[in-house]
Amino acid sequence: MSETQLEQFRQEVRGWLGDNIPQGWRAAMTNAEQPAFVELQQAWFKKLVEQGYATPHWPEGWHGGGRSLAEQKVIFEEVARADAPRLILYFVALYHAACTLFECGSQAQKDKYLPGILNGEIWCQGFSEPNAGSDLASLKTRAERRGDKYIINGQKTWSTMAQYADRCLLLARTDGSGPPQAGLTYLLLDMKAKGVSVRPIDQITGDDEFAEIFFDDVEVSVEDRVGEEGNGWAVAQATLASERGLTLVELTQRMRGGLSMLVETLKSQGRLDDPHMRQQLGQVIPQVNAACAVADRYLQKRISDQEQVGDASIVKLYYAQVLRELVRLGVQSEGLAGQYHGGFMRGATQETGNWALDFMNSYNWSIAGGSNEVQRNIIAERMLGMPREPKQWQLS
Repeated sequence: MSETQLEQFRQEVRGWLGDNIPQGWRAAMTNAEQPAFVELQQAWFKKLVEQGYATPHWPEGWHGGGRSLAEQKVIFEEVARADAPRLILYFVALYHAACTLFECGSQAQKDKYLPGILNGEIWCQGFSEPNAGSDLASLKTRAERRGDKYIINGQKTWSTMAQYADRCLLLARTDGSGPPQAGLTYLLLDMKAKGVSVRPIDQITGDDEFAEIFFDDVEVSVEDRVGEEGNGWAVAQATLASERGLTLVELTQRMRGGLSMLVETLKSQGRLDDPHMRQQLGQVIPQVNAACAVADRYLQKRISDQEQVGDASIVKLYYAQVLRELVRLGVQSEGLAGQYHGGFMRGATQETGNWALDFMNSYNWSIAGGSNEVQRNIIAERMLGMPREPKQWQLS
């Protein structure tokens, strides 16, 4: 696509967004109850899917898919520029589930589940556990093979939007005799199945975005296993790579949009001419632009099939660091008033302009997609070839 064609596409996206973004959604979603949030998300998702803007990262042949890197960037940039609601309710479905199925799923699984995603099915991720945290090799949830079914028993936690999910990407242990990573199996679980119960988690921000999931003799057909039994660790890397890398192309563009919000806050507080604040703003802006460039580079490598182990970890790690700096400056710019509770906004990104809550929320990305410590280990050991972390290391 030429520069002229790309600019025409940008104007097309901009015009469509201008006509279709839910008016006044930020005010409507501040202190909103969950049913109102779900209704807005469903309506916005339907519009984006119909226009083909919800799935630009999907392969060619699927509705909305096959967009070039340049076109995907245009969509993400314009969505951020227009301050559109983020599709939080469908985040796992559009990225984690879809990318896992495209990379590791059978043709039958793609035919069965991907149309459902386009029709609005909600997915959640069942990886983290109370006693395993981000260390997936330590998870305890069991999947016992009985004939053509697996019987699931155990508990997951920190599962985004699990209380609304139709299906779950489940990582469970089928063998505990060998190395921890070798005994994991990846399953697609029906959240409406008998024996599944969900309990939302009340967070410090006032949100209940996350939930616990409990499995009590839940049956999953062998046909819904992704990859071979015991190969779940490798399949899970495809899921996590999408979270660490692909989704962050969108989030870094939205973070760039948050810069203008930060500048407006500085103006409203009369601090834009404060030399100290200007110095900090001057440090944050290139960091945000660098995060966008790192995410773009990752997407380019992924599209050209040149992705390397550790690439997605770099994107995730740097985004988490820069986001923290951005929202910290937001809190500082408002002084004491910035510490007051100003209401929680649903459906926004990590930078809502309610800087105190944004600052607390920024800690999510120290853990999401694998903790920052795990990402540093991946980069050091698997990318740079440095010695592995001693397993018995501890403070004396």
